[in-house]
Amino acid sequence: MSETITVTVKLFAAYQEVCGQSDLRWQFEPGEAVAAVGDRLYAQYPNLARWREVTRYGVNLQFVPPETLLQDGDEVVLIPPVSGG
Repeated sequence: MSETITVTVKLFAAYQEVCGQSDLRWQFEPGEAVAAVGDRLYAQYPNLARWREVTRYGVNLQFVPPETLLQDGDEVVLIPPVSGG
């Protein structure tokens, strides 16, 4: 049996609206990258896939590239583009 890591995924804007909740707790295999969070989210909620190429990732309050490795206990945010005035 392999060990897994648990991360909290914080959802904002369109992500929160589509998922109907503000956060998720997901498990991943050690060595998986932050991009795996997006991959899983887009697989479970295909109508969010349009945001895939323009979403930024954050881990523990810092922007990170998608290839950043996940660590147990990380708080991951997916930040879609926003507009305001």
